[in-house]
Amino acid sequence: MILKKRYILLLAMSLSMTAQHAPADKQTKSILIMNATAHLGNGQVIQNSAIGFKDGKLTLVADATQIRLAQGAYDTTIDATGKHVYPGFIAPNSTLGLVEIDAVKSSDDESEIGDFNPNVRSIIAYNAESKVIETVRPNGILIAQITPRGGRISGASSIVQLDSWNWQDAIMKENDGIHMNFPSSFNRNGWWAEPAASNLNKNYSKQVDETRAFLVNAKSYIAEPGKERNLIFESTKGLFDGTQTLFIHATNELQIVDAINLAKESGIKKIVIVGGFEAYKVADMLKKNDVGVLLQRVHEMPENDDDDVNLPYKMAKILVDKGIVVGLENSGEMERMNTRNLPFLAGTCAAYGLDKEQALQLITSNTAKLLSIDSVCGTLEEGKDATLFVSEGDALDMRTNKLIQAFIQGKLLNLDNHQSKLNEIYKKKYNQ
Repeated sequence: MILKKRYILLLAMSLSMTAQHAPADKQTKSILIMNATAHLGNGQVIQNSAIGFKDGKLTLVADATQIRLAQGAYDTTIDATGKHVYPGFIAPNSTLGLVEIDAVKSSDDESEIGDFNPNVRSIIAYNAESKVIETVRPNGILIAQITPRGGRISGASSIVQLDSWNWQDAIMKENDGIHMNFPSSFNRNGWWAEPAASNLNKNYSKQVDETRAFLVNAKSYIAEPGKERNLIFESTKGLFDGTQTLFIHATNELQIVDAINLAKESGIKKIVIVGGFEAYKVADMLKKNDVGVLLQRVHEMPENDDDDVNLPYKMAKILVDKGIVVGLENSGEMERMNTRNLPFLAGTCAAYGLDKEQALQLITSNTAKLLSIDSVCGTLEEGKDATLFVSEGDALDMRTNKLIQAFIQGKLLNLDNHQSKLNEIYKKKYNQ
């Protein structure tokens, strides 16, 4: 055991000493990408496109066959004939940058002690130099919602772009929402390798009442602050004035129904369900209350023994057909390194009912809407951030998702990372 711990510490040290390339410089020269198939992220496709950007913003999104550009309108022209252009993918409900190595306690800063921590701000613990972050960019993940874990109310998330010197540079939207882990009506026992029978949570009603009491007290404090300042209640103000979203982590039908009813009776204006495996059972309620869903990792087994074995793959299609705004999230086992698989989750949803452009929306425009950042990203539209990438082929297919170039707010990224360097080293060793 001692040797194992020593090995883990040495591994952590070696990773921290691996050469880290500097974040890209701000865009100074305008760029025009010509002749690629542009997937705009809103369901539209331009087969022969002209995508231009200056000073980090998109200035041209057009059909190249229908426009005439003045000579020298852009400093650099990239011929992307036969290639594909996509808006940067967005990873919501992520702990990227909050944990480096699970087994090294000093590198784990994803949760705080206590049940009600709306005042906790995940962004100040975000490590922009995480070695994991540089491994997700080569698959097109360029934006993430950094989210705390633990407790009944975990704290506030923030949205970052994934190429920065520090958390201050990374911020796109600070404290965008507060995350609540709604009580479950039953307790799951065992673990994935050795599942055990579940049993009813006898304290469910009590836990819901405790959550209700907290929200009532917080709302009362916001309406009439007392003489003594209460930072915990004060930090919930955005939930009641509509500037923050309440992200409710809930899986089963009863949880979702009770959570929405509680949030509505508390006067909370913006709600998103995170997880939502049984959201399809209450789709009409979600639609009526304008509640979107960040659907749990679809590369999972069904929650219940009598579920269709393919239900996780079909879930996005079912909810989209009901008119629900759906995004994909990837929390769970080994979630940080698995963030790179986000586009392939969308690809699976395409294989089970959605068309490719609808599936793309699950990790671009839909997620941007649910995170309230759709005014600046999520689609390729003039005036939005030039956060995009060029791929050799279909970015939702692991066989053809091969990034040639990627840009965050117009900055040309270095897509090298320690894994790609190891790949080159061993290809050379075996003369491949």
